[in-house]
Amino acid sequence: MKKIITIALLLSAFLGNAQSFSGKGDKKFQVGANFQDHATGIMATYDYGIGENMSIGGYTTYLLGVDGDGSKFEDRFDLKARFNANIGNVMGLPENFDIYPGLDLGLRNFGAHLGGRYFFTNGFGLFTEFSVPIAKYKSDVFGYDRLNNQFVFHVGASFNL
Repeated sequence: MKKIITIALLLSAFLGNAQSFSGKGDKKFQVGANFQDHATGIMATYDYGIGENMSIGGYTTYLLGVDGDGSKFEDRFDLKARFNANIGNVMGLPENFDIYPGLDLGLRNFGAHLGGRYFFTNGFGLFTEFSVPIAKYKSDVFGYDRLNNQFVFHVGASFNL
């Protein structure tokens, strides 16, 4: 019983100090797995706070496992600029939890995302994010162009820099 209480106190000390978004000047790096139809891959994001509840940044993904793989590097790779509205504090959530809807403009489409991150300590947390294309650059998307023009689910680790 003593061990359980000690562990709970230690965890609460870490959880109480964690902060998911601190406003202007805040820097986040996320790395994780990318899951979508016919492919899986790795992804990374960087976000920089430009205001109390706003951040801008970049996103990149590379698909590792593609069904019927005749794809080239340019079919597997994507790069996007992104804007987030970090609304965890607006919603009254604990300061170690953040929800961030946003928009992104990439090499293949204009899209939207919705994510959430939970920090266990000041430097480390977990995140999950969903992305969807709003407008595709090609009206007739087929073949490997579909890889970066569909619903995508991400999960991974988030770091305060």
